[in-house]
Amino acid sequence: MAKWVTVVVIALLSAACGGAQAGEPAETAEAAPAAPESGGVVERAAAAVGIPRYREVTVPAGTPLRLDLTSAVGSDSSSVEDLVRAELRQPIVVDGREVVGAGADVIGRVTAVERPGRVKGRALIAFRFHEMNVGDESVDIATAAVSRRGDATKGEDATKIGVGAGVGAVVGGLLGGGDGAAKGAVIGGAGGTGVVLATRGKDVRLGAGADINTRLTAPVVLRVRID
Repeated sequence: MAKWVTVVVIALLSAACGGAQAGEPAETAEAAPAAPESGGVVERAAAAVGIPRYREVTVPAGTPLRLDLTSAVGSDSSSVEDLVRAELRQPIVVDGREVVGAGADVIGRVTAVERPGRVKGRALIAFRFHEMNVGDESVDIATAAVSRRGDATKGEDATKIGVGAGVGAVVGGLLGGGDGAAKGAVIGGAGGTGVVLATRGKDVRLGAGADINTRLTAPVVLRVRID
């Protein structure tokens, strides 16, 4: 009988100890705090050490670019494929937010050059831009061509011919009367025409600081810092 009682007591004690041990992990699990989401940890860590965050912004096609040339171009000094440099005169704004500040560098190339003709044909210089520096990054862009034509010189050419004819008429009149004046006018006019044929028209030049305007012909995606 004593032996049976001892066995029962030992069994009860074992059950009690086992239940306590089994319950401990459950209590521990309930008391343990929930693990934080990794995204929140990353954001808090980035903010703590001052790592900048960015978002993508699309600058739409058609956006105007107000520029100041920083390199000179001209029909008498430039060649096709020569580099052309400018900087933004006004910032680029998208949805009320400045995404590119004034002063950003813009780079392009000369696309066409024509010298003025001796009788007809006006000078031409044309270029377009393909790159823009935004902060520490270089971004590919596409813009409409910028072109300038030289002034027409037809009025000046006519004046040169007329002056030559007038001078010839005066000299001819002094030397040979009426017939001399007529002959002198023809000779003087021919001389004026010769001057026109030997002289080119006006070249077109744009110096550093010249104001130019163009526009994007394709959208541009930029990484903009989030403050």
